[in-house]
Amino acid sequence: MESRSTVSLDSREDLSLAYTPGVARVCEAIAADPSMTRHYTWVPNVVAVVTDGTAVLGLGDIGPAAAMPVMEGKAVLFKQFGGVDAVPICLATTDVEEIIETVVRLAPSFGGINLEDISAPRCFEIERRLKELLDIPVFHDDQHGTAVVVLAALQSALRLTERSPEGTRVVIQGAGAAGVAVARILLEAGVRDLAVLDRQGVVHSSRLDLTPVKRQLAVQTADVFDRRGSLADVMAGADVYIGVSGGTVPEEIVASMADEAIIFGLANPNPEVHPDVAHRHARVVATGRSDFPNQINNVLAFPGIFRGAFDVGATAITEGMKLAAANALAELVGDDLSEDLIVPSPFDQRVGPAVSAAVSEAARADGVATR
Repeated sequence: MESRSTVSLDSREDLSLAYTPGVARVCEAIAADPSMTRHYTWVPNVVAVVTDGTAVLGLGDIGPAAAMPVMEGKAVLFKQFGGVDAVPICLATTDVEEIIETVVRLAPSFGGINLEDISAPRCFEIERRLKELLDIPVFHDDQHGTAVVVLAALQSALRLTERSPEGTRVVIQGAGAAGVAVARILLEAGVRDLAVLDRQGVVHSSRLDLTPVKRQLAVQTADVFDRRGSLADVMAGADVYIGVSGGTVPEEIVASMADEAIIFGLANPNPEVHPDVAHRHARVVATGRSDFPNQINNVLAFPGIFRGAFDVGATAITEGMKLAAANALAELVGDDLSEDLIVPSPFDQRVGPAVSAAVSEAARADGVATR
């Protein structure tokens, strides 16, 4: 990574414009009208990539210093695939209140906040509070980036297997940041029969060990069709399995799924259901890995989502904007849809523009665009 100017500094005149005395005129203009920030600074095009290092990739709680390479990589992806500048920020605290206070104090320097690799359930509270406190987009990519791409892939898989969201039984293994967000976006997209599992089994209101987030989730998911018990109990006859938990699903449980099943094993580097096993029992298979077809990769979503939000000066990222991003990704597959192609490649140059355009339009429709 590097930081460099977008204009040349080759003369005394250039220097006087970029810094003193010329810069003082810009400062005065912004002091008189803070909205001038979007015309004269990089703020409206830059996102803070913020972590505390507690849930880094498959490495877990490795701390802020060791998390920096991942945040740098994220910043590079923002620039490469969305034309969005990004600054990695690794915080030396895991305290919820300190993280919120720090991000709020940093916010005037950024057009948006991308929360990254913060462990659940703290990540839910941090995102919720920051969205209430700030008038710029706040987005936890581990939740919503994953959810957007999963929904896009599922829409394609349902079209391929001639299913509707309303008539599809879905099982999500994992009730952390990604699992909760995937469940919520699937509900928004029309899925009704949905069971989410954590280490103790199906997240159902009859359990006494649920956090507030899981209790709310139970009411919206397993309670509706009274799904409860173990993974084996809910996988029998299920149409879709989405793994965001790690571990391994025994093949006999996979074999109990419905005909033409859909299996997304997204744990890295070892999917919950290895593709070789999944293909013996399912029609459509996806992973989080780049060496198998149908990689569910967040990079398909977050650069275009922030690009679209920034293009219209959005004050938030709404559910409608996330659904629009997923729809745009699914539509890009078009007539090329097949068992091995349910989402476009990250290197498909249509991805960023299609997602950003859809997000911008949705921001206007949802009333959060300022221009």
